[in-house]
Amino acid sequence: MKTLKDLYKVGSGPSSSHTIGPSTAAQKFRIAYPEANSFKAILYDSLSKTGRGHRTDYAIEKACEPFPVEIIFDTETDVADLPHPNTLDFIGYKDGVELDRWRILSVGGGTIRILGMEEAELPDIYDLNSYNDIADYCRKKEIRIWQYVEEIEGPSIWDYLSDVWFMMKRAINEGLIATGTLPGGLELKRKANLLYNQRHIDESAETKQTRIVSSYAYAVMEYSADNGIVVTAPTCGSCGIVPALMRYFQETRGFSDEKILHALATGGIIGNLIKTNASISGAECGCQAEVGSACCMGAASLAELFEMNLEEIECAAEIAMEHHLGLSCDPIMGLVQIPCIERNAVAAVRAIQCVNLSSFLADTRKISFDAVIHTMYETGQDMPNRYKETSEGGLAKISSFCS
Repeated sequence: MKTLKDLYKVGSGPSSSHTIGPSTAAQKFRIAYPEANSFKAILYDSLSKTGRGHRTDYAIEKACEPFPVEIIFDTETDVADLPHPNTLDFIGYKDGVELDRWRILSVGGGTIRILGMEEAELPDIYDLNSYNDIADYCRKKEIRIWQYVEEIEGPSIWDYLSDVWFMMKRAINEGLIATGTLPGGLELKRKANLLYNQRHIDESAETKQTRIVSSYAYAVMEYSADNGIVVTAPTCGSCGIVPALMRYFQETRGFSDEKILHALATGGIIGNLIKTNASISGAECGCQAEVGSACCMGAASLAELFEMNLEEIECAAEIAMEHHLGLSCDPIMGLVQIPCIERNAVAAVRAIQCVNLSSFLADTRKISFDAVIHTMYETGQDMPNRYKETSEGGLAKISSFCS
């Protein structure tokens, strides 16, 4: 597995695969060919079908400034003929003469692969690639998962995660104060401010918890939908879940920033396992790979905050993924708004339930986290393409907003 720095990335929303990945690709090409003075980007499948809604064209144009870039949305090429649903060809020219062309895969969470340049990818630094192996290692050494992270990554990982935590809190703050409607054409009203400030009549402690946690998840996702700077946890489309949980329980239980960073490290390992052994790409495996993965990370992070044992952490993450299996990625109008924003809030609340159940049921479970990761990937491969970030099925198809 790669460093957690490749999982938790800071970048502009609304989509890690559609904005951060293509933007990074354009920037890398420009560094390799500084003499290039015009460009062409050909977007395929999911990048093409939801690219305008995800503002992929805008992200590429910004990365190519001040030079012109021609963007082609290829909706005809069959996904079966592509190495990944999020494939793009990037071509650079010098005075109209082609310099080079790269085929780039945006594989989720802002990570890209350039075909033929695999040696340039970040190296694997974790030798253990399953939860079972990591847990066995931690038991033998009598350490927690966050200590395993420090052992592999070094103490500098805490400075990096401190910056991550700062940006997560900043996104919540920015999202909470914003009002009005989100851009994109849906005229969707922002709800974070309303949720945070409008107390429910006869509000119980449980209702308040749901309201506040949800308001934080809404805040981050609405900020991301407006091209705000967020942290991929593990993607922009699922970036509201982990911050919402960490912020709420720090405020209500008084957990230190150090404890929060340990929790982020533990949740990061869970996300890394999914990214390595399955996928965090909605275009590849549906929303189970995005919101489902983020719910797993949130549950594991929260379990670490409460110093639950390795079996309980695993059980919480497993429950989280098990009950997202088959979740489609069906964004209306290709925007990361409906159902994405609300889905983050629901998953954040669900992560709390997963931790609660785990505290009772961990020693009775029958399904391992490794097994449910494998199942999620198989489910994603079996899922029809129209349910994988193409805006051709599900809510995207039946909604009255669609033409």
